[in-house]
Amino acid sequence: MRKLGLLLVLALASCSTAGYTVEPIPGSITYGGQPRERLVKSPSGSTFSHSFRTGDGRLALETYRIEPDRSLTLLRREIISDYPEN
Repeated sequence: MRKLGLLLVLALASCSTAGYTVEPIPGSITYGGQPRERLVKSPSGSTFSHSFRTGDGRLALETYRIEPDRSLTLLRREIISDYPEN
């Protein structure tokens, strides 16, 4: 029973996503580094969305968080492949 509990704890610890980061792609706000302009009026910890078309025409929806030092962290990206044209 102890071995099973230990294995369960180890399995759950290995599933942690703490080391997972979303890398910027062309079109991302942070692609090529942090932007020169800082968001000084927005409170740190707040989030915002950014959408753009990828090179192959798919729609990318990204969510960013403003850090206390006013830098941006890319939290998530969703790629929509069949986005209807207007």
